[in-house]
Amino acid sequence: MKKKTGRRPKEKGLTASEFIALPDVEKNRIVAELEAESPERRLARSRPLNAREIRQWDQIRKRLRGRPKLGEHGTLKVSVSIEQSLMARADAFAKRLGLKRSELFAASISQALRDGLMTGE
Repeated sequence: MKKKTGRRPKEKGLTASEFIALPDVEKNRIVAELEAESPERRLARSRPLNAREIRQWDQIRKRLRGRPKLGEHGTLKVSVSIEQSLMARADAFAKRLGLKRSELFAASISQALRDGLMTGE
């Protein structure tokens, strides 16, 4: 028979949403427990990643590099000169549509190309 120590076992594999759902008292207890542990003790409890965990970590690292890629070929920053009043109108229009400025510009250029305005078609 196991001897009862009066302490609850440490939570293992607690997800962020599960942690957030805990009462504040329980969250504070967990944080205090973690902060009380020395770095040396934490290192002693650690272990090397197994093959599956290494593959998962590699996938996560690849996803975390840089800004997210937009479009098929990524994005390009450009600098253009626009009259201030036109820019203010464009910003207000984008805000009404719930778009970012760059989204409005990209949509406008795409529409102009479809309409043939850029080539005189």
